[in-house]
Amino acid sequence: MKYTQPTLPYAPDALAPAISEETVNFHYGKHEKTYIDNLNKLIEGTEFEDEELEDIIRNSSGVLFNNASQAWNHIFYFFSFSPDGGGEPDGELGHAIKEQFGSFDKFKEAFVDAGAKIFGSGWVWLSKDEKGQLFITQESNAGNPMTKGLTPILTFDVWEHAYYLDYQNRRADALNQLWSIVDWAVVESRY
Repeated sequence: MKYTQPTLPYAPDALAPAISEETVNFHYGKHEKTYIDNLNKLIEGTEFEDEELEDIIRNSSGVLFNNASQAWNHIFYFFSFSPDGGGEPDGELGHAIKEQFGSFDKFKEAFVDAGAKIFGSGWVWLSKDEKGQLFITQESNAGNPMTKGLTPILTFDVWEHAYYLDYQNRRADALNQLWSIVDWAVVESRY
């Protein structure tokens, strides 16, 4: 199986000012393309060649895991956004967030705080277990909560290439701006 990079459902400049066109072109256009290209080279002729991407993430390690997970993480991340995003979830996910975190604002604060405190590069995730319990987790580098038996619902990228062109070293500011573009219909469908 050869993996291809999906076309974003919005123009590269559509997420501005939260994420600039330059960052989308660099981050999704170059970084994500490299992860997918490397993934295809790494699986060629191996037992992973015909595996689903999620299975490669769960069952690989080292450089293969890093490229597979980063390819998946970035698609998941960029397809969580819309130029018409923002607001808050109002369905089952919204109810679960309010019930488990006290309020949507408290959830956002905890999520951004967890992302801002990751040392170095990585991802902050909202995931659920098989009972629907929500968890905010921090993953370094290419980490993905699927490897811990959780189902990802939302992620914010805290690698510097995700925000440095637009926010320099202001990671928390970058994370807070992402709330204005979250496509809650997409995110809610994952719950």
